[in-house]
Amino acid sequence: MSFTSLVTGGAGFIGAHVTNHLIEAGHRVIVLDDLSGGFMENVNPKALFIKGSITDQTLVATIFQENKIDYIYHLAAYAAEGLSHFIRKFNYENNLIGSINLINEAVNHKVKCFVFTSSIAVYGAGQVPMNESMIPTPEDPYGIAKLAVEMDLKAAHEMFGLNYVVFRPHNVYGAYQNIGDRYRNVIGIFMNQLLQGKDLTVFGDGQQTRAFSFIDDVAPHIANSVNIPEAMNQVFNIGGDIDYTVNDLAQTVIDVMGIERPINYQPARNEVLHAYADHSKAIKVFNLDASKFVQLKDGVTKMAAWVDEVGSRSSSYFGNIEIEENLPPIWKQQVN
Repeated sequence: MSFTSLVTGGAGFIGAHVTNHLIEAGHRVIVLDDLSGGFMENVNPKALFIKGSITDQTLVATIFQENKIDYIYHLAAYAAEGLSHFIRKFNYENNLIGSINLINEAVNHKVKCFVFTSSIAVYGAGQVPMNESMIPTPEDPYGIAKLAVEMDLKAAHEMFGLNYVVFRPHNVYGAYQNIGDRYRNVIGIFMNQLLQGKDLTVFGDGQQTRAFSFIDDVAPHIANSVNIPEAMNQVFNIGGDIDYTVNDLAQTVIDVMGIERPINYQPARNEVLHAYADHSKAIKVFNLDASKFVQLKDGVTKMAAWVDEVGSRSSSYFGNIEIEENLPPIWKQQVN
């Protein structure tokens, strides 16, 4: 039996990988992406590509009217967590209201399952290792929007029977990532800076810790989740288990790429200092072998080989800052 899956953000990083896995599994895939952060070369040629935004309610409705969608994989988002403080309206329109457009259509058209990529940003600070039983206390508009979508999916399940699976990945990296995005994806930022002969930018003292997740430890399980009954209507952390300081990460990228540059320390941002998650729930339900997770140096090496092929990308500034107060100095060039 052939299924049709709608992948939002399928020209972006994680979405492109999920699309590939779905096509390998025999799904007919429709990719909806506005190309604001993704690239056409990321889109699997076997997918039907539609250029547009999840905020375009008419377009979203038309896609469901013209296609029998079995599954939704919702990965479209503007995921610049730190910047979300300063683009609150944009954040909520894209990351919350756009998601609700999809949920409405999923209910009205009896979609079998809605797979949503959330974030560990929903947890907030002081909760490490983060596990799914904790009460979320997000500290930025990005995390608030993600949590609101999670809550709406739960409400839609209870009211209408819409099945869902929520994933909370963290610091995912690998091929197809937009290394030209100056606001997110620190590994890509570091690689792009090295290729351009620039110093590496670190906010604060670099002692903040993150567990970095190679794409191959994340995307296949997102794609396959609809086939696992125990995953229905559940929330899962997914990603790497070992936490590293940003300073350690910077040195790893320098070592792998063989390009020596100093670190340019910038004033600290308002961000969670330590963020890493417990994955025991996902390991059990998806039958994962944590000993086979890709280690940081190995993953960075694989990503660097891809970056070496595609080269550096230009870094543009976000053009519609809504609040300038407390905007990090390195981001202020755009508003002068």
